Amino acid sequence: MNGPPTDVARLLVSCPDRHGIVAAVATYLAGAGANIVASDQYSTDPEGGMFFLRMEFHLDGLERRRDSLTTGFAGVAEPFEMDWRMTFPGERKRVALLASRYEHCLLDLLWRWRRGELDCHIVAVVSNHPDLERDVAPFDVPYHHVPVRPGDKPEAEARMLDLLVGEVDVVVLARYMQILSRDFLDLIGCPVINIHHSFLPAFVGPDPYARARDRGVKLIGATAHYATEDLDAGPIIEQDVERVSHRQRADELERIGSDIERVVLARAVQWHLADRVFVHANRTILLG
Repeated sequence: MNGPPTDVARLLVSCPDRHGIVAAVATYLAGAGANIVASDQYSTDPEGGMFFLRMEFHLDGLERRRDSLTTGFAGVAEPFEMDWRMTFPGERKRVALLASRYEHCLLDLLWRWRRGELDCHIVAVVSNHPDLERDVAPFDVPYHHVPVRPGDKPEAEARMLDLLVGEVDVVVLARYMQILSRDFLDLIGCPVINIHHSFLPAFVGPDPYARARDRGVKLIGATAHYATEDLDAGPIIEQDVERVSHRQRADELERIGSDIERVVLARAVQWHLADRVFVHANRTILLG
């Protein structure tokens, strides 16, 4: 798998909007000898709003100049009260996939990764069931079975934290059918991306597609979002829908829903890996 050029970096900025931000950033990068190859920006309100910037640039000898480049940019950022970071696409993000018994999202992400569609290292699959271990084996990714028995969820989460903290840059819940605690989300130290069908909160619990068919739903969809302590209420990254009719059985609706879940989750993961997603309050800004 060929990676991106090692002399390319991304600059990600959010700050109160005011005049001169882009000029200051571009002037600094030009002075350092960098060539801006892509730039996108958004302001919630040009007068008193928040400003977001995603910029990619090329700089010969970036590896040996990284420290001086970031140190120098701190002087640009301070007057504008910037929250900023530089990322380096040549250093792939480390990803852990969590799943239960549903395989469609998990295997789709592994397949896309093997094809080079996900620019990352998938370093672990963690599941509360052993069912999918044989399916994961051909991808040569370590499979960790961490059962969650009644009453021992804190112990299971502690085991997962031992496996993942400091080892991954993002966790993807590829239909992991356990609610993660606030303590887990606080301690994991990286973003967590979740996927679920579109029927929440109307059809919570088992057999949502059968109950949706009984109600005559006409749209099936999926939502990918960042996980927070408020179940399924985190900032939304991506969504999609497909029209359905009364003619389709519950199992057909579930198949359509599974297809949408795969695509929506893959898009969300791709966009996160490319540093395209900014979180502002409880919504996302997608740049690039």
